[in-house]
This record gives sequence, C-alpha cells and structure tokens, in this order.
Amino acid sequence: MTGPTELVTPKTLNDFSDAISTALNERIGDEYAAHYFYRNAANWCKNANYKNATAYFEGEASSELDHAKGLQDYLTQWNLLPAIPAAPTQHSFKNLADIINKAYEIEYDLMVKYSDNQKEFLAAHPATFNFIQKYVDIQNEAVAEYSDLLNALNLVDINNRLDVLYFENNYFNQ
Repeated sequence: MTGPTELVTPKTLNDFSDAISTALNERIGDEYAAHYFYRNAANWCKNANYKNATAYFEGEASSELDHAKGLQDYLTQWNLLPAIPAAPTQHSFKNLADIINKAYEIEYDLMVKYSDNQKEFLAAHPATFNFIQKYVDIQNEAVAEYSDLLNALNLVDINNRLDVLYFENNYFNQ
C-alpha cells in the first residue's frame, strides 16, 4: 500500500488574474448601489402614490440583489471570498422623470463596465468571459427598456402631473 496522498489545492480566479476578482467585486458593489437606488425609487413612488411604478421599481431592486448574488456565487465557486463594498443607500428624486433619467444612467454605466470587463476576461479566463455574457445581456436589455421609457416621456409634458400619471399608468402597467 502507498502512503497518504496530498490533496490538490483548487485553483482560484486569482491564479489566472487578480484583475478578475477585483472587477467582479466592484460589480458586486455596483449591483448593490443599483439595488438601493431602486429601493429608494420604489419608496418615493409609493409615497407619491404611483402604484405601478412602485411595483416596477420593487422588482428592479429585487433583480439587482439577484445579480449581486450571482456574482458572489461565482467568486465562491472559484474559491474566493467576495468583498462586498459599501454602496450609497440614500437617494433623492425630484419627480418620476428624474428617477427614469438616473436609472438609465445607472444601467448604461453598468452595461459599459460589464462589456469592458468581458473584453479583459477573454484572454485571462474564457470561462469568466462566458459567465459575464449573461450580465452584458441583462444590462443591454435594461438600457433598451429605460431608453423606451425616456422616449415615451418625450410624448408627455413632464411638468403636468396628469400627463405623468397617464404615463405611469400606461408604461408601468405590469
């Protein structure tokens, strides 16, 4: 009989590139920042009695938590402990149009970041390149959705509360 066998030490993403784990941890922070933004937006809408927009932004907040969890799960699958960065938790809004403007900017910024990360990951770790594709697709859809909302806002007078209520009722109908 042979002697005891040494266990293999599993690889981590840092074995391929420290930049991968750094970028994924940064995206976790971005996803939590988006979550808190949408949570604040839902609260603002609920207070303003925009019931459809409240439900919509509550769903967005929940989705952002799912995205953050997916990134954390990926890091732990690759034997790394995720670092959850601090994220801004307070947001203020002037009106529903302000929320949509800011949401578009958040989603567009995330799409650019995920796309840039994906390009960086191709050579360093193709599996992570493939993993991030899902997030690029999610962000691309979100940008298109908020772009549609912005285009629809151009059809109404955003300073007329009845027009905004009409918009909210028609474009946030679940």
